Amino acid sequence: MEKEKNLRNFCIIAHIDHGKSTLADRFLEITHTVTPQKMKAQLLDSMDLEREKGITIKLQPVRMNYSLAGKDYILNLIDTPGHVDFSYEVSRSLLAVEGALLLVDASQGIQAQTLANLYLALEENLTIIPVINKIDLPNADVKNSIKEIENVLGRNEKILAISAKTGSGVKELLESAITYFPAPQINPTKNFRALIFDSIFDIYKGIILYVRILDGSLQKNQKISLLGSGAEAEALEIGYFQPGLVPTDKLEAGEIGYIATGLKEIKLCRVGDTVALKKEWEEITPLPGYRPSIPMVYAGVYPTDSDQYEDLRDALNKLNLNDAAFNFEPETSTALGRGFKIGCLGLLHLEIVKERISREFKIEAILTAPSVRYRIKEKNKDDWREISSVTQMPDSSKVDLIEEPWVETEIVTPKNYLGAIMKLMENHRGIYGATEFLQAERVIIRYQMPLAEVIMNFYDKLKSVSSGYASLNYTSLGFRPGDLARLDILVAGEIKESLSRIVPREKVISEGKNIVHMLKKVLPRQQFVISLQAAVGGNILARENLPAMRKDVTAKLYGGDRTRKDKLLNKQKKGKQRMKETGKVKIPGSVYLDLLRR
Repeated sequence: MEKEKNLRNFCIIAHIDHGKSTLADRFLEITHTVTPQKMKAQLLDSMDLEREKGITIKLQPVRMNYSLAGKDYILNLIDTPGHVDFSYEVSRSLLAVEGALLLVDASQGIQAQTLANLYLALEENLTIIPVINKIDLPNADVKNSIKEIENVLGRNEKILAISAKTGSGVKELLESAITYFPAPQINPTKNFRALIFDSIFDIYKGIILYVRILDGSLQKNQKISLLGSGAEAEALEIGYFQPGLVPTDKLEAGEIGYIATGLKEIKLCRVGDTVALKKEWEEITPLPGYRPSIPMVYAGVYPTDSDQYEDLRDALNKLNLNDAAFNFEPETSTALGRGFKIGCLGLLHLEIVKERISREFKIEAILTAPSVRYRIKEKNKDDWREISSVTQMPDSSKVDLIEEPWVETEIVTPKNYLGAIMKLMENHRGIYGATEFLQAERVIIRYQMPLAEVIMNFYDKLKSVSSGYASLNYTSLGFRPGDLARLDILVAGEIKESLSRIVPREKVISEGKNIVHMLKKVLPRQQFVISLQAAVGGNILARENLPAMRKDVTAKLYGGDRTRKDKLLNKQKKGKQRMKETGKVKIPGSVYLDLLRR
């Protein structure tokens, strides 16, 4: 079929803020996919959070039509995120396409996530078109950016230079993508088979699957089976993205589209599953799907209103359908009640999940201090067990061995910041690996370090010591032994499990002082003095007092004997003493977020 030859499936990959979404906007304008009246900046970033933060969080497919040299082409583009926390979205996109546009900011050059996304694309044997973007900027350095790309790719080839903002060179890039990217290799006569690369929940249409059709074709109202879960459904509506859902009667091999299933059980539809026709499912070999994502950071999430526990469960289930990179399980805290422990790929991912719970489902929740997964072996026990919360950690005196996760970090930076970054890495238990020059003025530094060090404000410190120029990417190395202890935080004499954490034994004093000092700044004052303490195994290591909030009980007195004022002040003093002995301090959810950001 001629249509098969005229299909092109490709994605845009880059470091964060290198112009992916802006380039997608220009493609939509050139192909007239969206009318000028409906066009707006970062059109494919449909979530409010994406627009507020100026980043892409979710992959977004769109279908475009374009004529070149007398031929009509169907172009399926997937816009992908650039932040390391959303790399799983990128990896899923790569299995649905044949080509990738590698975008590099001319003013910044290759960054850490540029390399990470490139490696993912090369693993899938995708055809790569390197592109230099933002050539309109005054500080654009196209020549050096080209050298860096040539050094990384190891070959000398044509590299396109564009400005996605002004549109310069974008039409030529689109036509190069049509010419250079291969058409999908398909067999339209084989039985229908499709890969689920994303999904969403619609209250009217049920679960909507985002699919890449590998073989055969699907017509509306045909019965389908999901091979992994065994679920059966009817294709109530099928179609493609422009960028909204556009219904059609048939989806064919090589195309990217959607299937509205009507299914309500979220666990039946998993990303990476294979879709087949019900009558043919026994003859179909399931697709390999995706490697499961491994959460790197864990935190507890608890509803501020205990009556919203079931609502929170439903919200997490629906988010998990749309974001397969995080998982959750029930957890109970003596301080916060019933909630869930969620695992995410990083701190930004964690914050996005928390924000989506609040905005999309109107549930106010408390997010506890982030942690990583540890392996512990208790004394007089042979088995190792994994823990992802400090509440699961026994007293340090009962632990025989403990292991923590390590990562391989890759930092891209101008060479004049090399000394400051190496000092920062040493302060965070980093082990030097290698230094590699991208070009004369920019280097890649590789270190191994504990993941716990990475998630606690390390990224902000890296940006600070490098004046914002350094970028970071990391990959897992597994578990290694560590000398760690449980640091408990006490508020008004009561251990707050949600604030406690596991830290290196050599840092327990400094970490304890930092936490109680920060708590003193962010915790709201009460009518009585609150003691803030850090302790290990019952030994107090640091202490601060949060002063009482004083009410002027003598404000209504006008003149009279001094004893009248003293009587009121003494009464207030006794009342505060009683409150100090019996009062409970409830920590607002905003305090946890403040501590997280600091």
